[in-house]
Amino acid sequence: VGHCHPDIVKAAHEQNLLLNTNSRYLHDNLVDYAERLSKTLPEKLCIFYFLNSGSEANDLALRLARQYTKHEDVIVLDHAYHGHLTSLIDISPYKFRNLEGQKEWVHVAPVPDTYRGLYREDHEDAVTAYADEVKNTIEHAHKRGRKIAAFFAESLPSVGGQIIPPAGYFQKVAEHVHKAGGVFIADEIQVGFGRVGKHFWAFQLQGEDFIPDIVTMGKPIGNGHPLACVATTKEIAEAFAATGVEYFNTFGGNPVSCAIGLAVLDVIEKEQLQAHATEVGNFLMKILKELQIKHPIIGDVRGCGLFIGVDLIKDQAE
Repeated sequence: VGHCHPDIVKAAHEQNLLLNTNSRYLHDNLVDYAERLSKTLPEKLCIFYFLNSGSEANDLALRLARQYTKHEDVIVLDHAYHGHLTSLIDISPYKFRNLEGQKEWVHVAPVPDTYRGLYREDHEDAVTAYADEVKNTIEHAHKRGRKIAAFFAESLPSVGGQIIPPAGYFQKVAEHVHKAGGVFIADEIQVGFGRVGKHFWAFQLQGEDFIPDIVTMGKPIGNGHPLACVATTKEIAEAFAATGVEYFNTFGGNPVSCAIGLAVLDVIEKEQLQAHATEVGNFLMKILKELQIKHPIIGDVRGCGLFIGVDLIKDQAE
């Protein structure tokens, strides 16, 4: 919502003057914030865990998926990046290819990129073709005696090239993943919170009939203050709690962070930032597309709201 936004600074300062404590001490801000967040999400995503960073959120999502499914393996999209913890480097092809390589429990599916990917705009059914790649990945894993815990993907792959997956892709993937006993994790750390304009969450671009099992959020939700969240279903949370090992995070969801989180939601609403993202994004896309006509180096302009990619190429045909 902008650097040093006065409403955010005020909320942080006022709460700092009253109380900032660890999360063992119950505080209304946590409940109020969870309630506000829940109004932005589908009803079944009603359990919230608060943390300090997107990496912490993705690591917890992994633990939730494994505890719920009793499986270990994860399917990720090629070129993906999900965070800096060891567990997340392991599921980030963007990182592990340059480090220790791919673990046996990690399976990489192609990015659903209809511009320069395996199946392109001229393909008769790119959605099914890309989803079938995930299905094939699952079948291949099963042949090796592996079991899938989760399909883990950004709702719009960012580091992978600002990709807009074709609508309907996630529904088909979720079908294959659920059939294999896994869960669908949508990483909204970079792309959520109204950035795509027409929806509050990027996964909603896939259609109203798609709901992930776990959603992770970070970066924008605290406007630069360390705040992150995992939203999931009662069934998954109950399986996690059944271990008897409670989830605890000393400062995840502390009063100051939650006051800031609430202020961020207020500002997004009050200043109509979702509509702003749509308007400015459309304007930027229009100008970029005008440039594309003049400059053959621009192969593709794609995006939604203020999530925009420009693909620079050497050769139009190739």
